Amino acid sequence: MAKGSQLKQLKSALQDAGLAQQPQAGKKRKRAAPTERDKEKKAARMKEIQQKLNPFDVKVTKVKHDVGGRKITGTTGRPAQSKQAGIEQRKKTLLKEFEEKDRAGGIVDRRFGENDPTMAPEERMLERFTRERQRASKGTAFNLEDEDELTHYGQSLSKLDDFDNVGLGLDDDDEEQGQLDKRTVERSHFGGFGDEDEGDEDEDEPARKKSKAEVMAEVIAKSKQHKILRQTQQEEDENLRHELDQELDSIRSLLYAPPPAETPAGPSEDGPATVPPPAAPLPDDQDKEYDQAVRELALDRRAKPKDRTKTEEELALEEKEALEKAEMRRLKRMRGEESESEDEQQRGKRKQAKPRGGDDLEDDFDEEQEQAWSGLGAGLGDDVSMAGAGEEEEREDDEDEGESSEEDDDEDASGDEEDVDADGSVADDFESAEDESGEEDGEEGETEVLVETKRARRTKSAPAAKELPYTFPCPETHDEFLEIIEDVDEKDVSTVLKRIRTLHHPSLAEDNKFKLQGLNTVLIEHILYITAPPMPRHTVLASLLPHLAALTKSYPIQSAEAFVEKLTLMHKNLKRGLSKGALDPEAKTWPGIPELSLLRVIGQLWPTSDLNHPVISPARLLMGAYLGLGRIRSLQDIASGLFLCSLFLHYEKLSKRFVPEAINFLVNSVLHLAPHSYTSVDSLPGSFPVLDFRTSFTLPLVIDIKKAKKLSVNKPDMTRSLCESRLSEQEKVDLLGLTFELLNRFADSYKGLDGFVELFTPLGEILASLKSSGLPSELSTRMQSLQDSLGRMLKFALQARRPLRLQAHKPIPIPTYVPKFEHTTSNYLRNRDPDHERNAAAKLRAQYKQERKGAIRELRKDARFLAGEQQKKQKEKDRAYNERMKRVFGSIESERAEEKALEREKMKEKRRAGRK
Repeated sequence: MAKGSQLKQLKSALQDAGLAQQPQAGKKRKRAAPTERDKEKKAARMKEIQQKLNPFDVKVTKVKHDVGGRKITGTTGRPAQSKQAGIEQRKKTLLKEFEEKDRAGGIVDRRFGENDPTMAPEERMLERFTRERQRASKGTAFNLEDEDELTHYGQSLSKLDDFDNVGLGLDDDDEEQGQLDKRTVERSHFGGFGDEDEGDEDEDEPARKKSKAEVMAEVIAKSKQHKILRQTQQEEDENLRHELDQELDSIRSLLYAPPPAETPAGPSEDGPATVPPPAAPLPDDQDKEYDQAVRELALDRRAKPKDRTKTEEELALEEKEALEKAEMRRLKRMRGEESESEDEQQRGKRKQAKPRGGDDLEDDFDEEQEQAWSGLGAGLGDDVSMAGAGEEEEREDDEDEGESSEEDDDEDASGDEEDVDADGSVADDFESAEDESGEEDGEEGETEVLVETKRARRTKSAPAAKELPYTFPCPETHDEFLEIIEDVDEKDVSTVLKRIRTLHHPSLAEDNKFKLQGLNTVLIEHILYITAPPMPRHTVLASLLPHLAALTKSYPIQSAEAFVEKLTLMHKNLKRGLSKGALDPEAKTWPGIPELSLLRVIGQLWPTSDLNHPVISPARLLMGAYLGLGRIRSLQDIASGLFLCSLFLHYEKLSKRFVPEAINFLVNSVLHLAPHSYTSVDSLPGSFPVLDFRTSFTLPLVIDIKKAKKLSVNKPDMTRSLCESRLSEQEKVDLLGLTFELLNRFADSYKGLDGFVELFTPLGEILASLKSSGLPSELSTRMQSLQDSLGRMLKFALQARRPLRLQAHKPIPIPTYVPKFEHTTSNYLRNRDPDHERNAAAKLRAQYKQERKGAIRELRKDARFLAGEQQKKQKEKDRAYNERMKRVFGSIESERAEEKALEREKMKEKRRAGRK
């Protein structure tokens, strides 16, 4: 482009583009007319020249590193053209939406109250009429823009040539009319322009809106009125109260009337008995009545405040002191010494004099009391002291009764802990002795220890019974505990433990916590002691469980260590027995009653559904070792294994974890006890490990068909089955029935497993091959129900199975791990994260940020565009308003000019008339 001014640059550009050629004049051949395409090309060239000549319409972004041959988009832009294009686009879209934002398609009923269902039709119509009148009065009061011409009394002002005929003119000739008449002033001046009956307001018109001063005046008037009413009511109440005070003397004679016996009233011959009116009291009588009222008030029972809620330490201290006091009284009674309590009990037997009320029936007559009483209020001081002593006796008697009630509760209570088998398995028979003695209350009220009164009454009736001490030392070893309960009945062991725990509460001394932790270990050892054969005492075990549970809850870590120590010892005994020989009759490879009782207690005290537990996990492992490594040598081994299977059923009741040792032992028990047709291990279906099948130890365990034909199926007595060496056919039948029941429950628990079909199909075949004809009828029925339920479960499990299919989703690629690069000074690695997911997330965040800024920018442009359009509309409205105002002012000025011209003509006429 040529250098120089804009004009030279324009001429040079037009000449270069071939647009500056002038048409040649003369008689030459006419050129062809330009086509539309030529015109478009010419316009495009002209526009290109125009854009090149305007350097401010182009915005160029400088590239930091210019590489030859590389094309970068977005380096040049035309902001003015882009801005104009944006404005045109907003005029087409945003402006139309803004203009039509308050418009609604169709007919919209915007009448007042049309969409308000709470308004009645009459109220709606009245409100509409009111608003219409208000709108009309507001719009036409001073509307100068009204196109209608101005009128006066219905006549157009433009048609009136003179104002004399409208009551406004004045003539000098009419001297008697020097002033306007009253009617003209009232009707035509500022006080007029209304009808004569203007004061009569239309009832249909709405009430005038009150001003703020009127509203406040009404509020003040109402407040004063309420204040006056309240003062009047207070005065009336005060007068009534004063009248009642004046009449109190007459009412007092009725309240404090003499006893009925002293009242001289009797039936007369003429009519019923009449009561003479009370005579006026003398001064001495008034003093006596006053003293009598004082005595009655002194003897009146006063309200006692309730005791506050005591802390755990205070309650423990009170319980300890109560036990120590009870022990001191017991020792004094034992030594024959008279104690204060005996005198208090003798005095407490006397009945306390209670005040006589109006409803007293005189049915608690006491001769001594009547003789001692010599008038109302006699011996006031003695009565008060006796009343105080009686209250103390009642308080001590209440304490004694409370203590006795607690001890009776401790004696009569038994543990609420559930059996190991909540589903009614073998442990129900294991605890048959507990059913006779009842269950002990599980909620150990550690905050209440009271002295027994029922036992005291039983002691009086049976003097040979030995009284239980109230204080005991806390045993550190099991031998010390045995010395403490040596002369104590089994039913009182729970009471002894409760008193030991109360006397050694952790809040009473610092070392009591360690003593109770040692007591927890002592109780575990005592459980093994009392359940040892030949006479296991399960009733005592049930009474110990609540105390052991409370100690375990208070000190879980120490209790867990004690239990794990016993489990470790049991595992060592198992390894010692296995090393001696699993088939050796003298080897101890199966748990006895003490070990089974401990495992049962563990299942009751600790949560069995946890995946990993410091006590339950070793217990489950030990029970699985018993079932998996033990060999069947006798019927006692089968009974012990069935008890372990019932414990497993209880342990896995919630978690439903698969225990293959239990299923395998139950299958072996069926093969050992029930008669069947299998002769070798190879003929057995499935892959169950059967190590003791038809050995010299298990062949005698098969039920004898001839002897068992007439037997009935009962719950097995596990104590007898585990303790006695010789067992009859009845025990075999009972154990087989228990095996069928456990198999049914395990099948119901494992029916959701994927391998249920493969696990229980061989078991169904084994049950089908049993000789049910030789078994008792009840046992055959139980076996048939097991087969039916197992068949239904297998059928449903087969129906629920679906064949394997290829995965329906896209294969998940193997994750690749890109090496990590350290960002130092490399610019091209600044925004490249080795982690693809993190890099993608960063890009997405940057994109979101960019889009957000763009959206904010567009919204601001829209707001500026709308503000500009609104400003244009406002300017147009102002311009139209100014034009209307100019037009109205012009018309008024022209009328005023005509009026002045008329006045000048009148003045000229008057002057001419004056000359004449």
